[in-house]
Amino acid sequence: MCAVRYRPQRARHSHDDAPDTTADFERLAALPEGPEREELCGRLVEAWLPMAHRLAAKYRNRGETLEDLEQVAALGLVKAVGRYDPAQGTPFVPFAIPTITGEIRRHFRDRTWDVHVPRRVQELRNRVRSAIRELNTGLDDGLPSVERIAEHSGMSEEDVATGLEALDSFRSLSLDATVPNSDDGFSLADTFGEPEPEYDTVVAREAVKPCLRELPERQRRVLYLRYFRDMTQSRIGQELGISQMHVSRLLSKSCERVRQQVERDRRVERGGGRTERHRATERHRTAGGGRRRPERVHPAAA
Repeated sequence: MCAVRYRPQRARHSHDDAPDTTADFERLAALPEGPEREELCGRLVEAWLPMAHRLAAKYRNRGETLEDLEQVAALGLVKAVGRYDPAQGTPFVPFAIPTITGEIRRHFRDRTWDVHVPRRVQELRNRVRSAIRELNTGLDDGLPSVERIAEHSGMSEEDVATGLEALDSFRSLSLDATVPNSDDGFSLADTFGEPEPEYDTVVAREAVKPCLRELPERQRRVLYLRYFRDMTQSRIGQELGISQMHVSRLLSKSCERVRQQVERDRRVERGGGRTERHRATERHRTAGGGRRRPERVHPAAA
């Protein structure tokens, strides 16, 4: 039989040190807006500030400093003092505690996340964290499994996984932080890659290859001599026996035809259709009995 471990219960505060401010609150309710009312509010806030600080201390070790939590609790106390009406017959403490704790929880929900997280995910995180605390009753207990947390909390395993992921999303990590388990002093920013301009060149080259194969032999020859052999238009004209003006027109015509074909193919592919180049390839394979015959392609198109 397994031994049962009990979690020690925290002693509740008896509020024996609570100040007697009943008369002050009755006087405050009768005062109009003005300096005298503001001064009395200040004295009441100062008198009940220890209670606000005790409530703030219950939320420490959750990613916020105790000093910040005490300031938030003090803000909630100011709101509670301003809204309290002794004529309702409710003591101040039961009225003030929900106001102060609500202010603290609202602070955690809206102010403490480095990256905005949907409210539903925040609530899942809180439920998962509470379930882990209830399941881990010993010092040596590790993180419970997703299945165990789901069974204990009544949540689905998917929601538990989302809550567990949000546990590590409360604080962002600086890019200047050192890489974990690294002795060379590299930061996280050093592990990021940089844009590689040659990738765009590869994509562009692969896009124009089929278009170049469809050009007439003379136009492919002109493009090759101009852009791969770096020959001037005059030199190309001398080699091909045509005028420099004719070379210029062939270059413009070829480049424009390739550009239009590439843009047209991209529009068709984005729309989920098949390009004319694909259909021509299929017809060619069908005519060749299922085998594609080798094409005569100039080195410029390769």
